[in-house]
This record gives sequence, C-alpha cells and structure tokens, in this order.
Amino acid sequence: MKVELLYFEGCPNHIPTVEMVEGVLKREGIGVEVTAIEVPDIETAQILRFLGSPSIRVNGVDIEPGRENDPPFFGCRTYSVSGRTTGVPPEQWLVDALHRRSPKENSSCCSTQRKDT
Repeated sequence: MKVELLYFEGCPNHIPTVEMVEGVLKREGIGVEVTAIEVPDIETAQILRFLGSPSIRVNGVDIEPGRENDPPFFGCRTYSVSGRTTGVPPEQWLVDALHRRSPKENSSCCSTQRKDT
C-alpha cells in the first residue's frame, strides 16, 4: 500500500493533516510509510495532478470521492463535509481509502487447478 501526502510549503493545514494521517494509521493498525511530496510550483502541480494543499492519495487515488477528473490546482484545498468547509479531509475518507483493495489485492491467493480424469 502506498500513502502520499502532497502539500506546498507554508500550507496551514499540512501539519494537522499529517497528524490526522498518523493517528488514523495507528488506530487502524496499518504500518505503512507516508510519503510527503512537496509541490513547489504550478508546473509541478500539473505534472503531479495536484488538487491543492493538502491532498492525500492511497495507491495513487485521491481520498476524496469524485475528484479523479478534476484539473490540477496549485493553492489551498478545502473540503466540503456535511455543509461545512474545512482544510483537513475527514478521517473517514482516509479510513475508507485504506480499506479499499486493488484488484491485485482482492485476487485469491491460491488458484485451483482442474484435474481431468
């Protein structure tokens, strides 16, 4: 599993988001390293398909549902949750993303082989 936290220097929600991610990983018992990716400029934002600071991706997918086709954005990111705007994504989105399985992870560990008699 790969967890990335994308941000720009000086983002006021960067550290609270780091703390949220660390707390969720600990509580869920998931021992994965979080890769911090600083996005220094708009060009890098476009290359990385950055959706604003802070952004969290699990296995390359943004944790906010429905954002996969949004254009890159270099600026502060806000999240709308239950009619309220916040700069830190809700913990539940991260929990949900962490528990999703890729097709490879869902495949059976053992294949059955047919014996012709």
